[in-house]
Amino acid sequence: MVEFALLVPVLLLAVLATVEVAVVARTQLEVVNAAREGARQAATSPDPARAVRAARAALGPRGADARVSVSRPHTVGAMAAVVVAIRHRVAAPMFGGFAIELTGRSVMRVER
Repeated sequence: MVEFALLVPVLLLAVLATVEVAVVARTQLEVVNAAREGARQAATSPDPARAVRAARAALGPRGADARVSVSRPHTVGAMAAVVVAIRHRVAAPMFGGFAIELTGRSVMRVER
């Protein structure tokens, strides 16, 4: 019984850490996907606001908090780049939590 009482908190902490790592990895993938969507829009449209809207739409409710920067030259064949960054709260219910910066960058050739 004593061994069980000592092992359960350690096992619970390991499970919670694994879940938190999975949540951070999923959020990072969402940020990279948002940057890709923004770059796709920047490659086809000269209006950078459309790329910002596309990136924020890809993030869903988190899109309002995202910082999106668009670099798009007006030369066809040049590279348009979109960088998306958000702050993600890690371990919020436990230990007060802390925030990390998740960033995604995508580059595509300007088509028009």
